Amino acid sequence: MNLPNRVQLIDVGPRDGLQNEKQPVPAATKIELVHRLQAAGLTEIEVTSYVSPKWVPQMADNHEVMAGLSRPRGVRLSVLTPNLKGFEAALQDKPDEIVVFGAASEAFSQKNINCSIAESIERFAPVVEAARAAGMAVRGAMSCTVGCPYEGEIAPARVAYLAGLMKGIGVQRVDVADTIGVGTPRKVQAAFEAALQHYGIDDVSGHFHDTYGQALSNTLAALELGVWNFQSSVSGLGGCPYAKGATGNVATEDVVYLLHGMGIGTGIDLDALVDAGAWISEQLGRPSGSRVARALLARRAG
Repeated sequence: MNLPNRVQLIDVGPRDGLQNEKQPVPAATKIELVHRLQAAGLTEIEVTSYVSPKWVPQMADNHEVMAGLSRPRGVRLSVLTPNLKGFEAALQDKPDEIVVFGAASEAFSQKNINCSIAESIERFAPVVEAARAAGMAVRGAMSCTVGCPYEGEIAPARVAYLAGLMKGIGVQRVDVADTIGVGTPRKVQAAFEAALQHYGIDDVSGHFHDTYGQALSNTLAALELGVWNFQSSVSGLGGCPYAKGATGNVATEDVVYLLHGMGIGTGIDLDALVDAGAWISEQLGRPSGSRVARALLARRAG
């Protein structure tokens, strides 16, 4: 085992989490959530996306949200840009990093963005080029790296293929994402080993959904390979609109509790994070999706 002594977390709740909400979430609420996450010690936050409001109405307030955010030094704000038009819109708001995406599953790529994997990468090539020219960092989200709702299990060779395409267009780091939460530790490790054929250990991150209750096990499996970048979502917000039954991302609170219990630093104040998760859950009218948060809140009440 090659466990890291520190982990960098990216909270994707404001974007990946809230985009799945059925009721509109006011821009002011999103801004407040980001500020609460910053106050808890999160230094990387995925804030919004620049997609057509027709497809993702929840993100139509992207300019308003970005304009309302404080930008403390040392905090990286990332945004999702699906095409050059989206990137040009994002450019006005000066994010620190843009995120492009591709699937390791041909069927998922067709259902999600109506094109093949290779075509999706061709679309993103000018976006990546423009972002790099503008001095922005570029991350590539690789979805369905262990399983797909349409194809079933995904071979590691498909992950290596996608990672190679991402590397070829200039993407600097990639997320190995179990989008529908079907992965188990050995399968997740195989997906990482495939991505590591093209990227160094410092340039890969884990992104696990908890549909089958495996997200923390998969986090530990990735840690054992030396992975030290992970994405999670405060209060377990999120899901996948293209994968029926897929639950939210693993809760940031649960990942932080695991890491701190293993003596791995995060720079995050767990109590302040629990407060942020409880606050956004209250705004959404439901209990927190984090088991750790529910346990700590019950202990406080007692």
